[in-house]
Amino acid sequence: MNDISKFDRPVPGDNKQMEWVSDVSAEMLRKLGVKYVSLNPGASYRGFHDSLVNYLGNDEPQMLLCLHEDHAVSIAHGYSKVADEMMGAILHSNVGLMHGLMGIFNAWCDRAPILVMGATGPVDAPLRRPWIDWIHTAKDQGALLRNYVKYDDEPRSAEAIVETMLRANIMAQQSPKGPVYVCFDAGLQETPLKEGEVTIPDVARFQLADPPPASDDAINATAELISTSNNVVFMFGRMSPTMKDWQQRIDLAELIGAGVITDLKNRASFPTGHALHVGAPSNWVSPIGQEELMQADAVVVFDWVDLAGSLKPLLPRGGIPGRIVNCSVDSYVHNGWSADHFGLAPADIPVLADPDVFAGQLLDTLKKKFDGKSRWDGTAKEKAVPPEEENKSADSAIAPRDIAYALKEARGGHDITLTRVPLGWAADSWEVSHPLDYLGNDGGGGLGNGAGSAIGVGLALMDSDRIPVAILGDGDFMQGGSALWTAAHYQIPVLIIISNNRSNFNDEVHQEAMATQRNRPVENRWIGQRIDDPPIDLAGYARSQGVRSDGPIEKVGDLVGALEKGIAAVASGEPYFIDVRVQPGYSSPMVTRASGEASTGKAS
Repeated sequence: MNDISKFDRPVPGDNKQMEWVSDVSAEMLRKLGVKYVSLNPGASYRGFHDSLVNYLGNDEPQMLLCLHEDHAVSIAHGYSKVADEMMGAILHSNVGLMHGLMGIFNAWCDRAPILVMGATGPVDAPLRRPWIDWIHTAKDQGALLRNYVKYDDEPRSAEAIVETMLRANIMAQQSPKGPVYVCFDAGLQETPLKEGEVTIPDVARFQLADPPPASDDAINATAELISTSNNVVFMFGRMSPTMKDWQQRIDLAELIGAGVITDLKNRASFPTGHALHVGAPSNWVSPIGQEELMQADAVVVFDWVDLAGSLKPLLPRGGIPGRIVNCSVDSYVHNGWSADHFGLAPADIPVLADPDVFAGQLLDTLKKKFDGKSRWDGTAKEKAVPPEEENKSADSAIAPRDIAYALKEARGGHDITLTRVPLGWAADSWEVSHPLDYLGNDGGGGLGNGAGSAIGVGLALMDSDRIPVAILGDGDFMQGGSALWTAAHYQIPVLIIISNNRSNFNDEVHQEAMATQRNRPVENRWIGQRIDDPPIDLAGYARSQGVRSDGPIEKVGDLVGALEKGIAAVASGEPYFIDVRVQPGYSSPMVTRASGEASTGKAS
């Protein structure tokens, strides 16, 4: 059990009372229960930084120093996936904010609660230092990200800071959740606090509202549809990570005998080994899932990401014949700038409610309707059958699917949390049986999130016995790899495995599609894509940041042993890194832009 509070201990001071305006901001973080803040330092918030260290003693919250602002946001994002609560991230002035914008967009698309803080100014021009303070001052700095945060503000007094922080706490964590941004004036931070200038109210009086339930009409209409349907399909999307809600979803599916479809964009929402789970989760609905949808009388959708896109491949066949119930509150944050609202899907019964609350209401109503008797006769839904594991020689090259096989063998009795998997992951070879077994992707498709997010997950899991494992592509990792230093410095246990095909391979597949469409040489797809000649010493890069590492692992026979060593290291409380050289290819097909047909690249 690691305790990161032992790191970066300040010399004790005698500051027991708030004396500066920045102390108010720090005090609010503590009162709101924020446990950690990740940051890359900067002079724009030097007053706030001092308050965190010398007023709060770098405790509740504790700082996590990062080498890049994007890592600060990614760590907070990963933390929220497990804790289901917000962490703080601090970004320096306009320039640090611009570094962190992609991470904020990822969190926005993933509906992840993060309290992003920053600074500008001094707003009062005579207080600015020549040159540097001027270029690090922006008017309406929040305009840089207003289209993809739930709330932003730039408070102008100590009293305003209190209200802003209270509001930000509610906005970030009220469904649909998401990042918020509070920008502090550098000059105001460094202003002495006058006696009696501010009173912080009891924060317990500023609570989150209960998640919204469905209306009686929506519940009754959905229950009637289900009770008169022979084949019901549930599509579980963004769902709660609690065991109570997990079991509730199982109970609901078993009561009805409904087939269940899940995906890889979101954290685990249903056990994939359950008899009612259809096919394997993927980024697009699998062919098995598509057939189940075409046979359904009723499809009940629980906050599914991109429902219209998932149904699009079925349009040439006339679309889904069954009626659709679509439950989500996501439309509350849709806007005209970002297209993360996706296409407009049909909804015969639209339901504006929290999906897990809706599931609970349905369960209660249908139990009464069925007199507590299950309609499920025990018949299993069709599963994705993985290809037989090849009896490869120990000297064989490693295919992407081999990582899943080897990880199953190496895990022993450990509970694994997959923080991320690469595109084309062999989900048919890896079962999930707990809501923390798999945590989804980055939300916005922005590269560089993987390592930081994995470290945030490791931070949130430090009080558990789970082993966080990230399986990342080399292209994604190299855009965020210096996040490893934070894991090394604070001894955050996490296993990072690089599925290293030495290429931006997803874009190779795109270039192959272009060449095929235009009758041009597909052999040229690698140009401007390959990350080789010279190959990058990824394991050496990890070691240079203080993380024990192994690799490159290039033979199947060496893979299980390397993973066992890495899991043992993480179980003992340290981060570990493994570079696995894999053959280019996908274990499951991707989708092309034009019409939704599969493009596999080279299957492996």
